[in-house]
Amino acid sequence: MKKRYLFMLLIIVAMILSACGDSTSKSNNKDNGGGEKTLVFGRGADSIQLDPSKVTDGESIYVTNQIYDTLVRYVEENTEVKPALATEWNVTDDGLVWTFQLRDDVKFHDGTDFTAEDVVYNFERWTTSAEFTYYGYMFGASEDDMGGIIEKVEATGDYEVQITLSEPNAPFLQTLAMPPFGIASPDAIEEHGDNYFKNPIGTGPFVFKEWVPDDSITLTKNEDYFGEVAKIDKVIFRVIPDNGARFMELQAGTIDIMEGLNPQDIATAEGDDALQIIRRPSMNVSYMAMNMDKGGPMSDKLVRQAINMAINKDELIALYEGVGKEAKNPIPPSLWGFNDDIEPYAYDVEKAKALLAEAGYADGFDITLHTFSNPRPYMPQPKLAAQAIAEMLKEVNINVEITESDWDTHLATVENGEHDMAFLGWTGDNGDPDNFLYVLLDKDNATVGSAGNIAFYKSDEVHDILKAAQVEMDQDKRTELYLKVQEIIHEDAPWVPIAHTTPPLAAKSSVVDFVPHPTGSEPFNLLDIKK
Repeated sequence: MKKRYLFMLLIIVAMILSACGDSTSKSNNKDNGGGEKTLVFGRGADSIQLDPSKVTDGESIYVTNQIYDTLVRYVEENTEVKPALATEWNVTDDGLVWTFQLRDDVKFHDGTDFTAEDVVYNFERWTTSAEFTYYGYMFGASEDDMGGIIEKVEATGDYEVQITLSEPNAPFLQTLAMPPFGIASPDAIEEHGDNYFKNPIGTGPFVFKEWVPDDSITLTKNEDYFGEVAKIDKVIFRVIPDNGARFMELQAGTIDIMEGLNPQDIATAEGDDALQIIRRPSMNVSYMAMNMDKGGPMSDKLVRQAINMAINKDELIALYEGVGKEAKNPIPPSLWGFNDDIEPYAYDVEKAKALLAEAGYADGFDITLHTFSNPRPYMPQPKLAAQAIAEMLKEVNINVEITESDWDTHLATVENGEHDMAFLGWTGDNGDPDNFLYVLLDKDNATVGSAGNIAFYKSDEVHDILKAAQVEMDQDKRTELYLKVQEIIHEDAPWVPIAHTTPPLAAKSSVVDFVPHPTGSEPFNLLDIKK
C-alpha cells in the first residue's frame, strides 16, 4: 500500500510540476478551439547545439532531423536512399564525379529560395570551418587537408550540383543522407555568425521556434514544406533526466512519447491500454573504451585483454532486461560485414590475473571510469553498468573510481582524451560498416579535441584496410576487408564491446504512424495523433 500511495503521489507531483514549469505542454493533444495537435517528446538530456554539421550526439540530431533536409534521405524502414532536395543523380563510371539535379520549388524557413549555390556554400563551410565538423569523420578531412576526398563542389546550373572526388567512395550516397549534411540557409548563417547553432534555419518539415536550455525545444509545422506537410502542428522536446520520472509523465499524459525507458517498465507499458511500446530496429553498439594514448596500463594489450576477460558480460546484459544482446565486435550483427566467426573473450578471472601479472601488474592498479548520467538507447542504465564493472575489476585488483557527468560534459571529456576508461556508444548513421569502424576506430579520428575514436587506437594496419575498403566498390570484396579488420581489432582489444540493443520507446496509444528508424531518429511529419 505504501508503494502504491507513493507512486500515485509522484504522478500527481509530476503533473503539477509539468503544468507549472512548461506552459507549452498544456496544449498537448488539446483542440484549443482551433484543432492544434502538439507532440511532446520526452528525453533524458538536452541537445548540445542545433547546427547539424557540428554534432554527433543523438539528442541534437533528433531535433535537427526535423529542421533540415539533405540532398537525399533514407526510406522510412532502412538506409536505402531516395530523393530529397535532389530529385535524381548519376555518377561517372570511375566513381569520381557525382551530378545532382535539385528541386526548384524549395524555400528555407527564412523565406529565401533554395538553389545550387546554397549547396556549394554549405560544402565550403564544412571544409573551411575553424571548428570540427562531422564532415571530417566521413570524408577523411584533417587540419592539413580540410576537403578530404572531396576535391570540388560546383553549381553547374541554377538547380544542378556537381561533386568531384579524388577517389571513389563506396558509401558516398548513403553518407550524404546523414543528418549532419543538412543544408542550412546561407543568409541565416551570415546573419547569426557564431550564434547560428541556436538559430537554425533549414528547409525541413518543422521550423525552429524556441529553445529553453535544459528544459525544452519547440518546433512548429512548416506549412510550405515541399514534401509531406506534417499532420501535427507543434513538436516539443522536453528534458526529463530520470527514466522513471519520464515514464510517470507519460502515464500521467503530460508527454506523448519517450525514449530511455527503464527495461523494467516495459511490461507495465505493455499492460496499459493507453500506452504502446515501439521497438527501434537494432543498429548500435555500447562499449567501454580504454584510452591507449595516456601511457600506463591501458597502453598494454595484455592489460586490455585481461580487462575483457575480467568482465562478466552475462551480468552486464542482465541490466538490459531483455532489450540487449552481448556484443563481441564493434559493428552490430544486423550489418553486412559482421564477423560471426570471432569468439568473444571468455569470462575468466584467473586467466585475467595471469595476463596482468605477465604485463607487470600482478598487484593491480588504480584507474578511473567515466560514464554519462543520462540513459542512451544503447545503454539504458549507465551508472549501474559502471558500478557492476567496478565490482568485477576489483576481483583482479583493479580499483576503479567512477566519474559520472552530464552528457555534454562527458562528450567533451572523452573527445579531449581526459579519461582512462569511458563508456560510450554509437547508433549507425548510414548502414555501412565504415560508419562504425572508420569513425570509431581509425587513427584519422583519434585527434584530441574532436575524437570519435576515444580509445585513441592508432593501428596502421587497420587504417590501411579501412581506407582500401572505402575505395573498393565491390561489396563482396569490401566484406572480406571488414572481416579481417574485426579480427585485428579483437586481438588488440581497444574496447570492451558491451551490447547491441533493440531500444524501446513508449508512447501513448493515440500516437499513430510512428515508424522508428534504425539510425536512431526519424522525421515527425509522417506521424499523427488521434483525437
